[in-house]
Amino acid sequence: MKPQAFLGGLALLLLSGPLLAACPDYLQGEYRQLHSTKDIDLCKLTEGKPVLVVNTASHCGYTKQFTGLEALSQKYRDEGLVVVGFASDDFNQEAKNEEEAATICFENFGVTFTMFAPTHVRGDEANPLFKSLAKATSEPKWNFNKYLLDKDGKIIEHFGSSVKPEDKALTGAIEKLL
Repeated sequence: MKPQAFLGGLALLLLSGPLLAACPDYLQGEYRQLHSTKDIDLCKLTEGKPVLVVNTASHCGYTKQFTGLEALSQKYRDEGLVVVGFASDDFNQEAKNEEEAATICFENFGVTFTMFAPTHVRGDEANPLFKSLAKATSEPKWNFNKYLLDKDGKIIEHFGSSVKPEDKALTGAIEKLL
């Protein structure tokens, strides 16, 4: 092997190391899409983009926030924002099955952003992402908590259930990251 080829390969390997390690541990992993057998790699989905993570439920007083979340997703999608919803029955307000939850999300509210199958979002059984979000900010106290991450996956801010998707505090925080 020629020294130039070896050194070029070594440089490429060394330079790509940080790129490969850029995804934080708590974003590493696959989650199943709502009412699907398809698994989504969270690192690939969110790579280099600001992210809004939301714990959702189909039968909650805040369920109508799906409309505002979809509007946020549509408004900022071309600028890079990724909105992801994690269905959860931790507060006993999720649909009785995924088919019903999917109908509520996709048909009733027109959700086009990625929705994941029901998972735990609080306590010892919380998925790794929500454990990290809770540790960095606070555990969801109810459905429709919103967690904003920057393009590097750093957890920036937590917004409680009562903060609507169109609230200036949330939209302003998103716009700073775009």
